[in-house]
Amino acid sequence: MTASLRRFWAILIKEFVQMRRDRLTFAMMIGIPVLQLLLFGYAINADPRSLPTAVMAGEASTFSRSLVAAMGNSAYFRIVGTAANEAEATALLARGDVQFVVSIPPDFARRLLRGDRPALLVEADATDPAATSNALGALSQIVDSALARDLVGPLAHLAARPAGYELRLHRRYNPEGVTSYNVVPGLMGTILTMTMVIMTSLGMTRERERGTMENLLAMPVRPFEVMLGKIIPYILVGYIQVTVILLAARFLFQVPMVGGLGLLSLVLVVFIAANLSIGFTFSTVAANQLQAMQMAFFFFLPSILLSGFMFPYRGMPEWAQTLGEVLPLTHFLRIVRGILLKGNGWAEIAPDVGPLLLFMLAAMGIALLRYRRTLD
Repeated sequence: MTASLRRFWAILIKEFVQMRRDRLTFAMMIGIPVLQLLLFGYAINADPRSLPTAVMAGEASTFSRSLVAAMGNSAYFRIVGTAANEAEATALLARGDVQFVVSIPPDFARRLLRGDRPALLVEADATDPAATSNALGALSQIVDSALARDLVGPLAHLAARPAGYELRLHRRYNPEGVTSYNVVPGLMGTILTMTMVIMTSLGMTRERERGTMENLLAMPVRPFEVMLGKIIPYILVGYIQVTVILLAARFLFQVPMVGGLGLLSLVLVVFIAANLSIGFTFSTVAANQLQAMQMAFFFFLPSILLSGFMFPYRGMPEWAQTLGEVLPLTHFLRIVRGILLKGNGWAEIAPDVGPLLLFMLAAMGIALLRYRRTLD
């Protein structure tokens, strides 16, 4: 059979017509590249700036004021408050309210003028080494330039090398800057997000394609009962995945587990249920398994990029951080890293459990509403 331009043109038109009918797939084909372009172009930043910093000043001398002002005027540090004592400073770091705490001793000015090289302590939340490394690298130069403006005239010799002060950096929760301490706990959230959303959305869509959905709709069960019956088995699967990840984290990567695994198990129920509810909702929208997979990927892509898993969360612009706050993975990463690396308890993780619970309830409500429409 010889080639025919007419037959070729007919097949070409048919494909465009089919593409126009499958609007969701066409939207995903356009939306996913645009989303990637926007996120990688505007939201991703491997050099975070303006990191929240608290000051614990034991004196109000000219030197201490110059230090605080210089850090606040730099690109890396943003002074957001003060800490009255070491306990309050530890609490700020544990909750993630600040990235750094700068401690100026009460006799800093007197010892500096005497040439005793007083210690300036900077404590950093180093659970994510990438978020603090550049700022800590620039800190010495910032302090030198701040003191150089005051150490003039008879005090000029104190500005010479070696410096008239000692800069002590305390990288808390991850002193050696081991990347796996941050990545492996984060993998728990990303793996659960990917598998739970995909498995649930494909499971329900598969029933519709095979014709078994009609049998399910004919059964005398309520929508909530159907959703629970679909979700609970996957919750058990999620706990199996978590067990495997925790064993690998402990014995393969030597990730410290400072906090209680019981508390983590309770939070896991909320997080897994939230992702399963999203998958359930996608299954009520998608017409086939391909669309369900596309919608799951469209949800997973911003989750992994805006949650702080791959790139420092505080390095993103404010609009990207606002979008990240809506995603359950963002809050779960803070919870799991806080429990395992910092030993956080309920008081520290409560600010992130609340949004996670609200997301779960909202996702369940939307899923039930969509499923009732399917019944109708």
